[in-house]
Amino acid sequence: MCLQPMPQPRSTQISLDATPYYHCVARCVRRAFLRGRDTESGRNYEHRRDWIESRMHKLTEVFALDIAAYAVMSNHYHVVLHIDKKSADK
Repeated sequence: MCLQPMPQPRSTQISLDATPYYHCVARCVRRAFLRGRDTESGRNYEHRRDWIESRMHKLTEVFALDIAAYAVMSNHYHVVLHIDKKSADK
């Protein structure tokens, strides 16, 4: 029997004393395409790249985060976030 680790609240996963930088990943499910050309259907989803990028940058205006780096791939994206502690403490 394989025991799965219990989910942990973010407050125990994030330690700004250890680092203010966090690498986050989000994936599509069921072979869905986030951007690029779907080779099976032939549909092109490249127009989504600009929307994803602009949305990420817009969210930095709302939350106490800065984007250090990001990559938008065909079925997932990576973003390295810097938590702005001074702004969050206001």
